[in-house]
Amino acid sequence: MLPIYEIADKLDIQEEELELYGRYKAKISLDVLERLKDTEDGRLILVTAINPTKAGEGKTTVTVGLGDAFTGLGDRAMIAMREPSLGPVMGIKGGAAGGGYSQVLPMTEINLHFNGDIHAITAANNTLSALIDNHLHQGNELGIDPRRIIWKRVVDINDRALRKVVIGLGGPVQGVPREDGFDITVASEIMAVVCLANSLEDMKERLAKMVIAWNYQNEPVTVRDLGVEGALTLLLKDAIKPNLVQTILHTPALIHGGPFANIAHGCNSALATRTALKLADYVVTEAGFGADLGAEKFLNIKARSAGLKPDAVVIVATIRALKLHGAQAPEQLSEENLDALKEGIKNLKKHAETIASFGLPFVVALNKFTSDTESELVLFKELMEQENIPFSLTEVWEKGGAGGMDLAQTIKRLIESNDGTYAPLYELNHSLEDKIEIIAKNVYGADSVEYTANALKKMASFEKEGWGSLPVCMAKTQYSLSDNPQAIGRPEGFSITIRDLKPSVGAGFIVALTGDIMTMPGLPKSPAALNMDIDQDGRATGLF
Repeated sequence: MLPIYEIADKLDIQEEELELYGRYKAKISLDVLERLKDTEDGRLILVTAINPTKAGEGKTTVTVGLGDAFTGLGDRAMIAMREPSLGPVMGIKGGAAGGGYSQVLPMTEINLHFNGDIHAITAANNTLSALIDNHLHQGNELGIDPRRIIWKRVVDINDRALRKVVIGLGGPVQGVPREDGFDITVASEIMAVVCLANSLEDMKERLAKMVIAWNYQNEPVTVRDLGVEGALTLLLKDAIKPNLVQTILHTPALIHGGPFANIAHGCNSALATRTALKLADYVVTEAGFGADLGAEKFLNIKARSAGLKPDAVVIVATIRALKLHGAQAPEQLSEENLDALKEGIKNLKKHAETIASFGLPFVVALNKFTSDTESELVLFKELMEQENIPFSLTEVWEKGGAGGMDLAQTIKRLIESNDGTYAPLYELNHSLEDKIEIIAKNVYGADSVEYTANALKKMASFEKEGWGSLPVCMAKTQYSLSDNPQAIGRPEGFSITIRDLKPSVGAGFIVALTGDIMTMPGLPKSPAALNMDIDQDGRATGLF
């Protein structure tokens, strides 16, 4: 690794705009955006994927490798990604900083407590919870109905035991007893606010708009009513600043914000992306999970909110994952199966259709594994050519940026020939129901949408409150295009069930919960934490 000030020297960052967090990490002042406001933006490339599988697709690895490939071509490039949450790090993933020779560094620090951002969001969220309960205890001047408080506490680890709790037990001095619960920190609306805010002032205003409860008159109660938006903003004054690190090949990377794409909007901060666009000619960013989740939300929510215009999209796929979507048994992934591959490509084709519906050029990045056979690679090439889908064989895990040169050059050609027709799939003046239907039918491929009585009641209430003009953030399983995680591949003839809606007015969207999606995940039977350790010299193992 190079000292982080040397990475900053490659960019147009002045010394007073760099806040060092040790030798290899730093935060960038928001003053950079103001100073460079008249500088032309670079090109923005979004990396998404097929629906994820247990085989892994390597979306982050491709994102990092593509950034390094642009650097290798002599372009000034930057990467803009999300921060890892301790939930999946200690649960399934074990880390989220890329892999092989396409990693962001320092990997251990990025995966653990990275510059304190997620902890600051946890603190702000739980400070608000404490202030709400103190307000109840001190007389409840706002008339908050304790049965209708929607603001939950959070912790940044998967802990199913905290999904439903009862607080305030033990007598009058312990507070007002009520039901409560915990979400994972990255599902907090404050995480979404930090990631979608365009300035410190905008963040404060968004925090003030957050709905925390309803009162006895059935009116929404906000943070502004409680009068604590200033305190929350103070707790987040450093967390709002993007974090600067580097790849193995010293390409600058901004890693900031970490909302999940299945229960939130799944994109890194707008401030980091906008800053990178002012500092680099090519910016490679990623959105969580498949194009049905992260990319849809990037293009319908984040890009609209931040005034971004993406230039091209990369859809990551692997032979292994496609065979799983074609119903091949997981224990047989290393065996050649052309029929399963052919069936699984239907999932990839649907995601390609989704990106095309936004008017954006795209390329499929086939992330190569050593188990891929020559016959499988030939069949994949033939099927892509039949569908007229551009693709590139990518070997960035093994070769770093050198393994992504063809992908980078393909993207450059796509950008040069693009006529710039990008547009969101729906208008903000559409009703909430229309927005949900457009996403369910056009992006997921559903035949219809069904609503519970509770969802219909809330939809009518939200429209009455004037929130109907907000975009919709769908909370849905990442494993399927449908809301049934077992329906792999490209399911047909299915319906999406909307069981509840949640206002995230401060973030600027309405969350629609589908199926059995949960905002506090649980740990697997064998968590990744079981394989983690540290030696006497301070070297971590098990983070990858």
